[in-house]
Amino acid sequence: MSFSRLLHVCERYFGAPRINGSHHIFKTPWPGDPRINLQRVQGDAKPYQVKQVLQALKRLQQIQKEDSL
Repeated sequence: MSFSRLLHVCERYFGAPRINGSHHIFKTPWPGDPRINLQRVQGDAKPYQVKQVLQALKRLQQIQKEDSL
């Protein structure tokens, strides 16, 4: 997956990142870690980062579902 596409998805769901060098760090709406930490590698996102974002989106969906009950 391209880094720019993954970055766009994270910005949409988690807001603006804190940037520290080449790292884009997104805060999640639940307490504690994991935060989402993205780093570009030759234009692509690292595979483990894509998995991390997918897991965070699933958790966000569960939280939103619980809040609507």
